Amino acid sequence: MTIKFTPDHEWLKLDNGQAVVGITVHAQDALGDVVFVELPEVGKTYAKGDVAGVVESVKAAADVYMPVDGTVTEVNEELRADPALANSDPLGAGWFFKITVADQSQFDALMDDTAYTKFSEAA
Repeated sequence: MTIKFTPDHEWLKLDNGQAVVGITVHAQDALGDVVFVELPEVGKTYAKGDVAGVVESVKAAADVYMPVDGTVTEVNEELRADPALANSDPLGAGWFFKITVADQSQFDALMDDTAYTKFSEAA
């Protein structure tokens, strides 16, 4: 399983063409306590960069972008019921949605852990 990161602070774990998407530790730190999440519609196809969801915290609201072209196959209903999972376990139980990746090259072009760490430290 390979994990990549976007400049918009989403992470993406890919396994056999299926990916899990969430927000990064940096993003949830910047947002503060998450109080609401709006998740995408299962079965809907999105293009890279489309708004696929919204995360609201006590500080602000932010869009969650589709990191690559893909079709949503599942959303995290536990996160909808308990948005604080985005803060307590952003890379685990706080995942947002799963997709079928349409273009592997878009995934390959995202930042790896080392590049994302440098990017987020410079932000």
